[in-house]
Amino acid sequence: MSVIQRIQERYAKLMAIIIALALIIFVVMLAFENGGRLFRGGNSTSIGRVNGQSIEYADFQKKVDEQENSMQSNPYGGGSGPMLQERAIEGAWNQEVNETLLNSELRKLGIKVGKKEMGDILYGPNAPDDIKKSFTDPQTGQYNGRAAKQNIDQILKMKSGTEKQLKERDQLIAYIDYLENKRLNDKYSSLFANSVNYPRWFIERQNADNSQIAKVSYVREFYSVTNDSTIKISDKEIEDYISKHKKDFKQEESRGIAYVTFSALPSSADTADAKTKILTLKPQFDTIKNTQEFLAAQGVTNFYDGYINDSIIKVPFKDSIFKLSVNGVYGPYLDGGSFTLAKLLGTRQQPDTVKARHILISTQQRDDATAKKLVDSIQKAIAGGANFDTLCLKYSEDPGKNDRATGKFNGGVYDKVTSGGMVPEFNNFIFGKPVGTKDVVKTDYGYHYIEILSQKGNSTAYKIAYLTKPIETSQETENNASNEAALFAGDSRDSKSFDANAEKLKAKGINKSFAADIKPMAFTVPGLGTKRAFVKNIYKASLGEVLEPEKVGDNYVVAIVTEVNEEGTTPVAKARPQIEPLLKNRKAAEKIKQKIGKITTLEAAAAALGGKPIETADSLRMSGAQSAFSARPLASESKVIGAAFNPSNKGKVVAEAIEGSAGVYVVRVDNVMATSLGDANVAEQRKARYQQQKQQEQYNPPTQPLRDAATIKDKRRDFY
Repeated sequence: MSVIQRIQERYAKLMAIIIALALIIFVVMLAFENGGRLFRGGNSTSIGRVNGQSIEYADFQKKVDEQENSMQSNPYGGGSGPMLQERAIEGAWNQEVNETLLNSELRKLGIKVGKKEMGDILYGPNAPDDIKKSFTDPQTGQYNGRAAKQNIDQILKMKSGTEKQLKERDQLIAYIDYLENKRLNDKYSSLFANSVNYPRWFIERQNADNSQIAKVSYVREFYSVTNDSTIKISDKEIEDYISKHKKDFKQEESRGIAYVTFSALPSSADTADAKTKILTLKPQFDTIKNTQEFLAAQGVTNFYDGYINDSIIKVPFKDSIFKLSVNGVYGPYLDGGSFTLAKLLGTRQQPDTVKARHILISTQQRDDATAKKLVDSIQKAIAGGANFDTLCLKYSEDPGKNDRATGKFNGGVYDKVTSGGMVPEFNNFIFGKPVGTKDVVKTDYGYHYIEILSQKGNSTAYKIAYLTKPIETSQETENNASNEAALFAGDSRDSKSFDANAEKLKAKGINKSFAADIKPMAFTVPGLGTKRAFVKNIYKASLGEVLEPEKVGDNYVVAIVTEVNEEGTTPVAKARPQIEPLLKNRKAAEKIKQKIGKITTLEAAAAALGGKPIETADSLRMSGAQSAFSARPLASESKVIGAAFNPSNKGKVVAEAIEGSAGVYVVRVDNVMATSLGDANVAEQRKARYQQQKQQEQYNPPTQPLRDAATIKDKRRDFY
């Protein structure tokens, strides 16, 4: 025991140190396995920082939801799915950053929107159109600001209610916030727009300069003559140029990949299988009496139980379908990615267009019996002489009773309706009954009291049922594509093997492709499709790392990271294509200048350049707008034009050769004279320039300079 005790006493401290070191190493390794989050606050809810001010995820997500709701309600199409989410996240981020920066500046300046001003925005004579539409009397066309205020105040005070009511309240709050921010943005913008000034002396000087016209003679040598393979540009020269022009070479973070794809689209066997399936249904489809019920049993839910005019029907082989006898079946035929059988259920003559008006009593707002009772009472009231418009305005629950463009009441009228444009029951009534018919029709929306006002044209209409079977990828095809991708990825663990194996795939018609400039928050990879998880995996990988196979769209993709561009300054290799031609021109200019030597006369310069011709430009203007043909080659050579109008050069050969954009010029200024520019009204010119600049400011976001100067940390990729 004494021996053991002595060992423990002697080595206890050493063992404690070893154990402590082991724990530290374990924690460090764990941190790296978790992306370093133990040291960065893995539970952080901050999605980014703007000049040190945190943007919290919960608040940001509300703005994303608002953006999505706004885009979804856009009648011109706001997109859907991942693309909609990508646009919403980007829109919310720009909104959040701009508001944070702008609010900081507004606080410094003491600019705000008071209660009275906000009331004027919402309820004043220039209230937003969407608020005006809701509170304008359709009879008088007058906007009722008081009613708008009462209604909005009531919604804002709401503490509880249905989910729909609370959602509407939140949307209203967000809309008012938007209006307030817009007004603040307008105030801030006006500080710049209204400070624009063009002094009288400036306009007068411009007029004087533009009245000058010069005649020059010159000899030129193009860079292309000298700029050959002997001129080399080193990486150091590119680097020095970037260093002097850092503002022009800012780089956003991005990545690039090379990839090969293995198609999981339906095979020929899958196509044959889909055709066999629909052929087995054809005998039953031929003889079935209740077509709608049969189609529903087969999963077809878009059957249109109505007659559609021949000119409206746009399907393959429609002429063959029209020739069928009633209850005849045509097909199967290919329509998009499906095999289709078409059954002609009936034909009739009907108008091409119809004008009708209606009053809708919705069954979504009340039970069926109550709705039927109300529409019957409306029908009786109209039959007894009641005014249709008055009842439509009061009772109709169809949004279409108001014009979409103006929001004004239109009497529930639908004009120039074509067949198929309404639900089947509505369609069959207005196209199948004569003008003047009035009756109640039941649809999925509720009960409609309809009056047919007029009908135009006449043609054959058809009722057709379509049975479709999509050509779908079988599990076997899916597995084959997945296995091929897995085999390729397993054999391609670095850049060299990836390229070698990709080369072998060419025999199968599979080619290596590239995608560049993939941003951290991208949802879509150019050439492949939309999948956020794939982009995130690209950013988790290192340069030269081969990713595991991933399905994107209809393909299994194996990719290798070929390019990693960090945020900062553009690297030499990437900037070279842009900078190298400029630096080559500079070196070519030096060679040309050495060839010319000391400048004495144009003739001597021409001879030094191997007998170059002496050219003339006789109508040079300082503005660069050259009307004479002889002057046009110099229109883009600002240095030559500047030398021509330098008073010290008049009547002389310019002492130095001029490096232009296209070549080197030796110039003699033969003459400079003033011409008349007509009646130059300085006051009108100042006014026009001021208005032009103000309009231009509308397209220059006032927050952009603030963003350029701000420190912005974007951590969205950790949350989406």
